[in-house]
Amino acid sequence: MDHKNSQSASYAAAGVDITAGYKAVELMKRHIARTRNEGCLDDVGGFGGCFGLNLAGMEEPVLVSGTDGCGTKVKLAILMDKHDTIGIDAVAMCVNDIICCGAKPLFFLDYIACGKNYPEKIAQIVSGVAEGCVQSGAALIGGETAEHPGLMPQEDYDLAGFAVGIVDKKKIIDNTRMKAGDVVIALASTGIHSNGFSLCRKVFDIDNNNPQLYVPRQELGGKTIAESLLTPTRIYVKSILALLQKVDVKGISHITGGGFYENIPRSIPDGLCASIDKASVRVLPIFDLIASFGNIPERDMFNTYNMGVGMSVVVPAGQAEEALAILTENGETAYVIGSIVAGEEKVVLR
Repeated sequence: MDHKNSQSASYAAAGVDITAGYKAVELMKRHIARTRNEGCLDDVGGFGGCFGLNLAGMEEPVLVSGTDGCGTKVKLAILMDKHDTIGIDAVAMCVNDIICCGAKPLFFLDYIACGKNYPEKIAQIVSGVAEGCVQSGAALIGGETAEHPGLMPQEDYDLAGFAVGIVDKKKIIDNTRMKAGDVVIALASTGIHSNGFSLCRKVFDIDNNNPQLYVPRQELGGKTIAESLLTPTRIYVKSILALLQKVDVKGISHITGGGFYENIPRSIPDGLCASIDKASVRVLPIFDLIASFGNIPERDMFNTYNMGVGMSVVVPAGQAEEALAILTENGETAYVIGSIVAGEEKVVLR
């Protein structure tokens, strides 16, 4: 698109440089190109992103949508001046949600609000978004970068996104077939993911750029606390899609804000309970540090963080070994953490 005649000195004087927006779009195009799939119909730059649906083999196609952001994890990315992974988090928070219904992600759109549009920084952010889309098989078909002078400091930004997926209605995972005796399998997380960062900021004094954030720690494998916290959210889409092809998956929970106590019950029907063996949960060292630094009770930790379990799936006991094998083959660290029993609490950590 030719922008040679588009410029406004008056708008620039008010704090918005529209030419910076054009440069950012040009810089991000190569990242966006990585995400193209068979549904993409046009290039970035129009008023809407177009996507062609392939409904072959589907009797009753259902679109599933999800939207989310990265929360205050963005604050740490800004402090560290590292912007090329936060976009993975934005995609992950959306596609990991819609895969819980059994829906295959089709496309993604991002929204970046910033105090000042630095084209190179915006392109770095979008490079992470594109990487998340590649990991999930979704196409990045559009987005928006909004410059907000006076509303937020020049160096600040926020990032959110929106994903759409598709599933045949008869294959939607709705927990109606779950029964006592089914097995709960954990899929390991990469760390904090994108939830509970307001508590992390308080515990580690992140807003004041605590020097301890940047000291390599043996318990973190030589990483700093800051590096560990900024580790991108794991995207489980492709491994779950592989699992769905061969195993009767009866429920999936994306363990986000609210931890075990809020998220696992969302996939458990009334009258049943996920009985979780706490001792079997492979808690990652970063969570031990949070609990230690902040003197956080164990109950609060499991009610805030994923504790090392980014997703849980419920399968028949007779298919548990097959499920573990498939997940392992697809790069997941997967293991049994409990079972489904009769009960009204929906989740119990014992």
